[in-house]
Amino acid sequence: MAQVRDYAKLAHDIKDAVGESNIVSAAHCATRLRLVLKESPSEEVTKRISAMPAVIQVVEKGGQYQIVIGTHAKDVYNELTQILDLDESAQPEIKQSLANRVIATMSAVFAPFVYVLAAAGLVQGALIIVTHFFPAFAATGTYEVLSFISWTPFTFLPVLIAITASKHFKCNTFIAVWCCMALVNSSWGEIAARIAGGEEVKFLIFNMAQTTYTSTVLPPLFLVLILSYLERFLEKRIPDVIKALVVPFICAVVMVPATILVIGPLSDGLANAIALGYNTLVNTVPILAALLVGGIWQVFVIFGVHWGVTPMVMANFSNQGFDTFQAFQTCAVVAQAAACLGVFIKTKKSDIKNVAFSAGLTGIFGITEPAIYGVTLRLKKPFIAGCIGGAVGAVIISFFNTVYYVYAGLPGLLTTVNAIGENPTSFTGMMIGVAATIVVTVLLVQVIGCDEKEPALATLDEDRERQTEKKTTAFAEKEEIFCPLNGELKPLSEVNDPTFSGEILGKGVAVIPAEGKLYAPFDGEVSMVFETKHAIGLQKDDVEMLIHIGLETVSLEGKYFHAKVQAGDKIKKGDLLIEFDLDAIAKEGFDTITPVIVSNADDFANVAAEKTTGLAVAGAHLLTVKR
Repeated sequence: MAQVRDYAKLAHDIKDAVGESNIVSAAHCATRLRLVLKESPSEEVTKRISAMPAVIQVVEKGGQYQIVIGTHAKDVYNELTQILDLDESAQPEIKQSLANRVIATMSAVFAPFVYVLAAAGLVQGALIIVTHFFPAFAATGTYEVLSFISWTPFTFLPVLIAITASKHFKCNTFIAVWCCMALVNSSWGEIAARIAGGEEVKFLIFNMAQTTYTSTVLPPLFLVLILSYLERFLEKRIPDVIKALVVPFICAVVMVPATILVIGPLSDGLANAIALGYNTLVNTVPILAALLVGGIWQVFVIFGVHWGVTPMVMANFSNQGFDTFQAFQTCAVVAQAAACLGVFIKTKKSDIKNVAFSAGLTGIFGITEPAIYGVTLRLKKPFIAGCIGGAVGAVIISFFNTVYYVYAGLPGLLTTVNAIGENPTSFTGMMIGVAATIVVTVLLVQVIGCDEKEPALATLDEDRERQTEKKTTAFAEKEEIFCPLNGELKPLSEVNDPTFSGEILGKGVAVIPAEGKLYAPFDGEVSMVFETKHAIGLQKDDVEMLIHIGLETVSLEGKYFHAKVQAGDKIKKGDLLIEFDLDAIAKEGFDTITPVIVSNADDFANVAAEKTTGLAVAGAHLLTVKR
């Protein structure tokens, strides 16, 4: 494989070959430049690109024209984006189910500002506490100022949604904000109040509904979604000389009335219908609702589908002024923090104690991902204990008719004050339920224990002997590379990807991981950590390595991967490089087989595997590179 350093030239050559006007979007993974094209190039063009320096292979797959370059794919991509002025966020669409697209949208829309909502909820919680003990404070100007500050993010929630949704759906943010600001304009509130009072108000010939949009989720979300299609339609048909003025004009005068007349009432009705279904369950069989939310909520967090309940919760607060879901949810969250406490008490391993302490601390603030991925799910039994403890606590609070009177962006121990309100037993039940959650979870962890059998890195004497340096200032005659994963060895030929199985990207072996940990295979340096953390480049002297966790896992966009190092870091054999959620990746449908290859194998006399089948043990001898 020819080495290339003139990435700009290669990018120009690729652009000229496929045609600049033919390129819809561009992206890259660890080894490939991924193009979405209007038309597939001819066989002759593909052959020409394949023959370019540093191009290993060209593959058409998944609606993409994939140019396999190796570890320098990012460099070529960076040059291409400059040439074409491509937006780096314009990634090609990945085929997903409708459910996955909905969840991905909810996550993309709410994740960026959830901490703002959480902080506003904390302000409201603080005001609840103060006014509970000092009722006169509610009549002060200080209270009034802090109160409207805390309610502002919820009042203008459609505007926040407009900002994030416009980026997700790739439309003009300012047009989206304009349209959504119109929905929360006080003038529309006055018109809606008149309609609610019996007055008939028309837009053109159509009667308008009394729906208001402060604190709503689905109406602004659907507005921006439809706006994105309308904007793209207009962009293609309006002359450039008037486009900048005419497109916003048409979008606003079409989308705002359309939302008020049709989109808003229908989408708001959908959220209310979902809320009605849940509330019916709560009112008829509250214990079952508590068991489901308190027991399995964290399972939803694992699969990233927890954002999907937000419209329902917001509808409850808007329609009822309270919500039971977040009260039950709090027990589930507290349970995972308590499970970390249980592990801290139970384990004798200092490294696990340290992780359990820090993860449990973040869990107090309603952030359970570190607790789940770092401790409870990793050790399995504590996660189950947490689910049971959360279910017990939620069932207890259901007997007290506990509800949240204020929205909690991140339900947790600090938001329990949100249960203070009209029902005098609400907060009492919350405290008893949370206490029961903590006690039951911690005791369960002590009884059932935690699976602490962390696969040990091999420290065999023979490995130490092999690592003995045979060089002074010159390179040794050979380099030893050690296994970076625990699992099962497979020859590269069994990897379901021709670029790996055909040894096009280099020589080595593959490992089917048994755990979600990637260790350093030698003393060296990190040359590259891909943005999505699914692949890493390493270097020891003149040996270049690529480890690619799973196949096509770039489409996960970093989900389930946590890098412990960055480019330029010095590493020692056995250092933890990347943690990844193996089960979650597999459940998403991805092949987890991990190629471990010497990417510049052609520079050496031989790259030989110790073995290509059997047990893979992290730290054991894997490859020998002979110069």
